[in-house]
Amino acid sequence: MKNLATRMLMVSLVALLFTSCEIIGDIFQAGMGVGIFLVVVVLAVIAFIISKIMGKK
Repeated sequence: MKNLATRMLMVSLVALLFTSCEIIGDIFQAGMGVGIFLVVVVLAVIAFIISKIMGKK
């Protein structure tokens, strides 16, 4: 019972201390970083494929 009370207290404190806007902002910022990384990887793969096709001629 004490463990459950401690967990509920911690969840309540986190909910009160962190506003939803900050959490959403952090999620979007992390998503933007992952998105940029994926775009760079896709462009590198496309450049690799084009270089292999052009190198055969």
